[in-house]
Amino acid sequence: MKFNLLGNTGVLLSELCLGTMTFGGKGIWKAIGEQTQKEVNNLVKAAMDKGINFIDTANAYSEGLSEILLGKALKDLGINRQLVFIATKLRARMGVGVNQVGLSRLHIADAVSDSLKRLELDHIDLLYIHGVDMITPLEETMRGLEDVVRSGKVRYLGISNHPAWMVVKANSIADNMGWTRFVALQNYYTIATRDVEREIVPMALSEGMSLMPWSPLAGGFLTGKFTREVNQAGDSRRDSFDFPPLNKEKAYEIIDLMGRIAGNHNVSIAQVALAWLRNKPGVTSVIIGAKKLEQLLDNIASVDLNISPGEMKSLDEKSALIPEYPAWMIERQGQGRTQQQ
Repeated sequence: MKFNLLGNTGVLLSELCLGTMTFGGKGIWKAIGEQTQKEVNNLVKAAMDKGINFIDTANAYSEGLSEILLGKALKDLGINRQLVFIATKLRARMGVGVNQVGLSRLHIADAVSDSLKRLELDHIDLLYIHGVDMITPLEETMRGLEDVVRSGKVRYLGISNHPAWMVVKANSIADNMGWTRFVALQNYYTIATRDVEREIVPMALSEGMSLMPWSPLAGGFLTGKFTREVNQAGDSRRDSFDFPPLNKEKAYEIIDLMGRIAGNHNVSIAQVALAWLRNKPGVTSVIIGAKKLEQLLDNIASVDLNISPGEMKSLDEKSALIPEYPAWMIERQGQGRTQQQ
């Protein structure tokens, strides 16, 4: 297991992060996973035994139950708090009250306190805002986040599912006010869906921010269980919860290529998908989740897979984005323009 820096900080995080969206299975999250406390404990122990020091959850997952199960697992296993880096998120509705949702200063304070109680921790290492709140000014959100950092309840800040311009604007507000800026991004990123490479990845590289891809296997679609002939795997969340969206026809072509590469290395297709993503610019830690221990161990084994430059090139070409304006104009105008010329 390799370790990478968290943005422009001195914190080192494992190149894989254990995701906990499968913990609990309460409410709408039942289709994603229904891990019991015993299963959660086994997954957390296996991840840490393999060198993972980074665990990601969210208050929305199973309506808070994921945080509860994770917190108890840390206690049950007797894990030294300083050996594990815990991330959680807020923004989702967490009650019937009109203000129990969003990114207001009020809700940020309430949500952080509630998450700490569920996790049974005294601080959160990395707090993400989980999505855009169109009615709350960014200035208020950044002030609310600064409040929880200064209180000692939160150490670092991250942002998820926001457009690049909004991330830069938010960090500019923080810089101007002397507040804490975002150091990490959590976005949907997979070899079958590379939209983040248009604006978000270049922004992350420019700003020195860490990229933590979620759903790197596209909700189970890139595990190798799905083919043109088999569109119902029988034991995948995609069978009943067809999310996140992707171009399935293009994905099948990528799966075919990954299958050939996987065969050459005697590994699973999932390992090829994870190894490709782990080696992309800007990526600090890839978030992996699993319903079963054997799935988790197979995913973790991807860190030992070394894809050749030729294989990376073929995967890049097969999964390439269709050029969009202004990218194609920037590339055209940049021809022949180098430091030497």
